[in-house]
Amino acid sequence: MKSKKVGNPKTPIKETQEMNDKDYLNAVLELEKNMSNNYSIALSEASNNILYNEFFDMFEDTKDMAREIYDVLFQKGWYQLEEENCTKINEKISAMEEELKQLP
Repeated sequence: MKSKKVGNPKTPIKETQEMNDKDYLNAVLELEKNMSNNYSIALSEASNNILYNEFFDMFEDTKDMAREIYDVLFQKGWYQLEEENCTKINEKISAMEEELKQLP
């Protein structure tokens, strides 16, 4: 079965060597993802609760911003998803359940 794309009609953009809106949004999305990953590490290594809470607030802000940027990319049709069939999803669930059973 062929996968179906899930998304919106693409907003036209000029394809040039210069960065366009899509390029900028993708770059900022990548930056936000990397920042939130780094904040996640900082949360694990925070030396006290005050620092942890500060990092957590920044972590939440970067996650929220990444989500907003993703939403814009999706709305403009510049980010698409693929619909997956139930069989493949169920196979993955079964495989993960088997791995879980093997844990001590």
